[in-house]
Formats: sequence, structure tokens, C-alpha cells
Amino acid sequence: MTAASLEGKRILVTGAGGWIGSALTRSIAEFAPRQLVLLEAAERNLYEIDAALGQLPRAIDHISVLGSVSHPVLLAEIFRLYRPQIVYHAAAYKHVPLMERNPFAAIENNSIGTSLLAKAAAQSETEQFILLSTDKAVDPVSIMGASKRIAELVVLTPRAQRGRMKAVRLGNVLGSEGSIVPLFLRQMSAGLPITVTHPEVRRYFLTTADAVTLLLQAAHAETSPGILVPDLTEPLRVEALARHLMTKVDNHATLVFTQLRPGDKMCEALLSGRESYAGDPSAEQQLRSVKSSCLPAAMMDEVLKQLERSCRERSLDQLLQAVLRAVPEYRPSALMQTAVEKTA
Repeated sequence: MTAASLEGKRILVTGAGGWIGSALTRSIAEFAPRQLVLLEAAERNLYEIDAALGQLPRAIDHISVLGSVSHPVLLAEIFRLYRPQIVYHAAAYKHVPLMERNPFAAIENNSIGTSLLAKAAAQSETEQFILLSTDKAVDPVSIMGASKRIAELVVLTPRAQRGRMKAVRLGNVLGSEGSIVPLFLRQMSAGLPITVTHPEVRRYFLTTADAVTLLLQAAHAETSPGILVPDLTEPLRVEALARHLMTKVDNHATLVFTQLRPGDKMCEALLSGRESYAGDPSAEQQLRSVKSSCLPAAMMDEVLKQLERSCRERSLDQLLQAVLRAVPEYRPSALMQTAVEKTA
């Protein structure tokens, strides 16, 4: 069924050189797409995935484009030249503490970039647009989470386009760059204590293979448009994961609790209290459709214009006003509130 969804298709993957993007790209290549277009802002990452595709036993027609989803002229060129039928949008800034200190970058890349890409896809009559979202978009307390919720709202906003717009919320992917497992392993290797923010911190975890499988399933023609959530078990305690690694790697390692960082939650969620599941998952589909609110198209356009203006003018106060207009459930961190006060 997945092969039928991807075989012979022209497919664009943004963020194609990232951890998930590159794993997804390699998997898509196994289903004989007609053409793969890889968009990546990091030169080294693009070089590595380009080289990996070039070494496959079966040649894959692929084009590697170095650039950002925040460049509308580049996007227009890509859609004009290659006319992708399926778009996987994996390009995003994802590191919560770093984005708390770089809110304009988070909004420009994650929110405005998604809007520009979705607009280009709609004008090209793309069949499917699949956004990789995150559980941090649910009742966000970080600017990264809020920026991804706005990206979800872009996907949900009712438009006249023919393509099916989807957003897949994923939890923490084990082993991905910047995630806690590689951090814990580096700390043990250096003889340092393992640092966990709080003994009760819980997160959803899934493997890279599971994440890719879910994203491939999202491309099924019968998968509902809108927000899709994997049928995961309960979130796990990060402390338990750390102690498991200690028993497997270094029994002499120590564990130290620090404190929640700006933008951190004690426990992530896949649904907000204002959302609900639509139906039950089938035996073949591990993705559940979610009933979630959206903004009228005119209001979404106004918010995006305000976000663009605030980023252009570097006005943090205007930026947060626009973010809260789109995502009223967003609760800015103390760090963000202090930054606004300093710029007032």
C-alpha cells in the first residue's frame, strides 16, 4: 500500500539532510519514486544524503537543492521545475532552549516557512502536503512549540487547494541529533554525571524506524487530512531511561537533577484538552485523526503578515502578540517575558 502511494511519484522532502529527513528520504527511495527533490539548508547534511542516494544499488533520480523554505522565490522555482506531487516538510528548528533565545528564527523558519511552502504547494496543485509536527505544539510553553502549532494551523486552515494537507505529531525520536540519548552517552563517555532536568519529567519516545513508518503511512490516499497522532503508549520517565542506559553502558555513572529549562514541560501530551480523536485506529493504520480547531483563512493571513512584519522589524512584543492571537493557549516562559520587557 505504501509502495502504491509513493511509486512513480515526484516527491519533495524539506530538511532532507536532518535525522528524520534523511531516514525518510532513504526509505522513500526504496519505493521507486519517479523523482526525489531534496531541499536542505545545511551544506554538510545535504552533501551526505546526496552521496548516500548516489551509492544505492538502484539509481534514483534525485535533485539536491541547497536552500531554505523561507525563500519564496526559491520555492516557486522548485515547484515550477519539478512539480512535486507529494511534499514531506521536515525542515524545522527544534531545540527548545536555543529557540527560546532565538524566537525570530523559530517563527521565520517553522511558521512562516511552512506557510510559504504550503502556498507554493497549493499553487502547484500538489496532491499531498505532510508536515512533521511535534507534541510540543500541544498547549505550548516554548516559542518552538508555538511556532510548530502555527505551522499546524497553516495546514488546518481551510483553503481552496485540491491537495490533502496533513500534520503528523511525533514525540522524541531516540538517537536523533540533540536528543537526550546521545547526550547521556556523551556524558558517560566523558566521565560526567548524567543530567536530568527533574525526576518526574516524562516524554513520548519512538525509534527512527517507527517515526519513518508513521510518515510513510501518512501518505496513504485514504489517510484523513488534518492532524494525525500515533497510537503511542504512556510517556516515559526520562530518569528511567537514563538509569537503563547506566546499567547497559556504565554502572558507575552518576545521575544529577538540574532544573526545568525555559520552555520545558514536565510532561508532554499528544492532544490538548480542546482536542479529541476522530474514530479508532485500524489494524493497518497506526495514526489517529484528531479533531482540532483552526483559524479562518482571513485571520490566518493577518497573523502571518503580522509575524512577517515583526520578524522584519525585530519587534519581539509584536511577535508575541501575533503568536498569542493565533495560539491563545501559549504560555510564554519567564525568559521570554523578561526579553519582551527589556525591549519595551
